Amino acid sequence: MRHILLCWLALGIHTLAWGADPVLQAPTPTAEAAQLDARAFNGIAEYIAEKLPDVQSAVVVLNCRQAFAYYRDGDADGLRPVQSVVKSALALLIGTALQRGQLTSLDQPVLALMPEWQTLNSDGRLATLSLRHLLSMTAGFEVNDATGTAPALPPVQAWARPLVAAPGERFAYDNGVPPLIIAVLEKVTGQPVDALAQNQLFGPLAMRGPRFADGRLHLRTQDMAKLGQLLLSDGVWNGQALLTPDFATQIHQRANAGGAPLRLPYGLFWWTASPDSWFASGWGGQLVWVHPPMNMVVAVTSTASPAGAERGQALGLARAQLFQAAQRRQRMTAP
Repeated sequence: MRHILLCWLALGIHTLAWGADPVLQAPTPTAEAAQLDARAFNGIAEYIAEKLPDVQSAVVVLNCRQAFAYYRDGDADGLRPVQSVVKSALALLIGTALQRGQLTSLDQPVLALMPEWQTLNSDGRLATLSLRHLLSMTAGFEVNDATGTAPALPPVQAWARPLVAAPGERFAYDNGVPPLIIAVLEKVTGQPVDALAQNQLFGPLAMRGPRFADGRLHLRTQDMAKLGQLLLSDGVWNGQALLTPDFATQIHQRANAGGAPLRLPYGLFWWTASPDSWFASGWGGQLVWVHPPMNMVVAVTSTASPAGAERGQALGLARAQLFQAAQRRQRMTAP
């Protein structure tokens, strides 16, 4: 609960707001705080507009307060495709199912939850494949997708693929895994995944108009930031525990050394840049970066294209200009 307390200590007890949305202990900033935010981030919007044409929007949250926002189209309420950030949202949804007792453990064998898949694949090693293996991308299925952009498969086809490694033995970024996770969630909760997400995650986080269909997710940029803020706040939102404390920690801890396409360590559907920094990443520059030492969350969206993915403007912006501006803001006196 350390970062929840930091929000209160830094900002005091005022009306809860994140822009126009209720959010975890995020007071309306004072006029002085807003002026200091503007000073710290002065020139960043112009820099993005002129130098980073791929970047379409960016939001920085410091101490549970939105300190900076940029929208190339001027539409703060626009729903933006988040690409593989949907995986990180699905991991949080697994966490809500654990919190509510709809799932009992990440180490449950998948076939115990989905016995109807038993006849789809005769490889005996699948008996040991758990939810943890799926979330950590160590299921062991054959994957030929170095770029991480292969289309998703229907669950029955994804499960029927041959194994090239025992579960837990080898990391392979696999777009066939999210449909398996969705199928499990729908089975154990009895709800379509879009309704489940609204009831157990998007609704409690006060997201506005999220669209989740056919495995694709569209969110406002400030709502992307809420995914990171939930973890930064140990799974608690406005006093309600949406995740178990253990899961809120496990999700961003290094589960394995990772690999392509980002060549970084991997947690549970979240990439772990270091012990004190982790992020959700979507192809082409969709990003939710969480940095607890500064009580900071950064969300960025970009035009998704192969060239844009190669340029990496979103991550560069987050780690350079936005990070430096946040450091300037922290050196100022007012919260």
